[in-house]
Amino acid sequence: RVQDFDTGGTIHVVVNNQVGFTTDPVHARSTLYCSDIGKTFEIPVLHCNGDDPLSVVTAFEMAVEWRQRYGEDVIIDMVCYRRLGHNELDQPAFTQPRLYAKISSHPDTLAVYTQQLVSSGIASEEECKAVRDMVMASYEEEFEKSRTYESLPNEWLSSNWGDMKSPRQRSRIRETGVDTSLLRQIGEKISSLPESFTIHRQLAKIIAARGRVVAEGAGVDWGTAEALAFGTLLLEGNHVRITGQDVQRGTFSHRHAVLIDQATNEPYTPLNNLAKAASPRATLSDFAVPDLQARFIAQNSILSEFGVLGFELGYSLENPNSLVLWEAQFGDFVNGAQVMIDQFIVSGEDKWLRQSGLVMLLPHGYDGQGSEHSSCRIERFLQLTNEDPYHVPNMHDEERMQIQLSNMQVCNCTTPANFFHLLRRQVHRDFRKPLVVASPKNLLRHKMAVSTLDDMGPGTRFNRVYRDEPEVEAARDGVRRLVFCSGKVYYELLAERQAKGANDVALVRIEQLAPFPFDRVAREVERYPNAEVVWVQEEPKNMGAWTHVAPRIATATRDINGHEHRPRCISRTTSAAVATGHGAKAHALEQNAIIAAAFA
Repeated sequence: RVQDFDTGGTIHVVVNNQVGFTTDPVHARSTLYCSDIGKTFEIPVLHCNGDDPLSVVTAFEMAVEWRQRYGEDVIIDMVCYRRLGHNELDQPAFTQPRLYAKISSHPDTLAVYTQQLVSSGIASEEECKAVRDMVMASYEEEFEKSRTYESLPNEWLSSNWGDMKSPRQRSRIRETGVDTSLLRQIGEKISSLPESFTIHRQLAKIIAARGRVVAEGAGVDWGTAEALAFGTLLLEGNHVRITGQDVQRGTFSHRHAVLIDQATNEPYTPLNNLAKAASPRATLSDFAVPDLQARFIAQNSILSEFGVLGFELGYSLENPNSLVLWEAQFGDFVNGAQVMIDQFIVSGEDKWLRQSGLVMLLPHGYDGQGSEHSSCRIERFLQLTNEDPYHVPNMHDEERMQIQLSNMQVCNCTTPANFFHLLRRQVHRDFRKPLVVASPKNLLRHKMAVSTLDDMGPGTRFNRVYRDEPEVEAARDGVRRLVFCSGKVYYELLAERQAKGANDVALVRIEQLAPFPFDRVAREVERYPNAEVVWVQEEPKNMGAWTHVAPRIATATRDINGHEHRPRCISRTTSAAVATGHGAKAHALEQNAIIAAAFA
């Protein structure tokens, strides 16, 4: 019933076998019925006897009719039992002896229903047996067919996914740049408001600045680059949806996707006003028509990471021509959705052959805010990837299938333009993979973390790795240390190098941590023949990307360059807690020590 989360009603079916493995109902809940949670939402609850097929069918028909008429949820509580316990080898009499004494002497549902049909004169024993034999024969026939069945590459695709490729079909790499005149057009639209709209005075300056930097083509910050990515996708006919706690404004007041009239409290969404008409149902071919765009949704969510992320996963499975994003308030809070991530998102394609392009934006970075507001636990996501750290796959542009064969992507961008390309890349492929982004906090307003429109223009695409500045590369033989890093620590390292004039230390950013850019990393190591290889991160040594990148850097240099380099790690010391809880002073001491060690 929450706006933009309403499904038009869901039918919840409880197969109520009355025992939770070995736990009796009196110990499993505090209510009489397992369906009593439905009372909270004032929805119908239908109880039926699992031994009575007619009552079960009647309950389901009634539930469907109710849902179709009133658009509300319905709960069906089908009360039944497990004849053999939790599995065929289990002995349920150990824990429920009286219950299973009755079950062992009770006829099964088929026998009960057959007797009911025969005694009422509806069918004879012979007719019932004929139906039973027919059904069992069909089961046996299909079972035998399954032994030799070979699936087709696209067989798992539903109708909306007809143009998508399976992991066995190669997909070419695409450029994601956009004509700069279109970017300027979008910039003008997102910074223009209706004359009758009363905007907050401070916000008016922010929105005006957004339009100005796009018009000038330089100084594009994170929030503006995101809006440009969304806008281009919308005009191409791709639905964009972002949800999570505070996403309309953005936790760090950087997005402002939905503006609130200061006089009327009415919302205004600039990204839904790029064209004269916004269609929630138009197909991609319809967008050849001028002045039509797809619909944009930015909706603040309920405070449940598990529930909302699960909803967005389901949403992403419906139509591949959409960009579906969930943003955590802080990346640390994603741990509330870990079950959804482990059981469904990272393993869904392997289990059920269902692709998802769901994007998780997880604000990450050490700013002295303590253990609950510093880390999205990027190490967990990297550990969940299915990539072999000791094998270099085919990395040629025309033959690379690395991402297609991976279960997910993990990125930590350092420029607004690269984030722009990352979002567009999600939709412009002809396959889908979940994407985890360790999104920034500090970089949202960092003076150096800006891009130009040319960085997003024709001929450009996502950079898996950023090389160092030309002046450092020019003196490569004199470079004594090659520092690999990811995320906002790069800018702190860069500031320190500029302050020291230490051009004998090269800084290379790995933007895509998984799948790992073996080829690009090997190329950068080869570029600096006399350099020690170092990995620098803000996180403690037992966290962050260190254990992910270390074996892969060694593999890349050994198998591609022919000379193995084993990197050294500069980080916080190993820790049980993510970050210090002693405020900005302790944080600053730790952070300064990391930066100093990189140039020692």
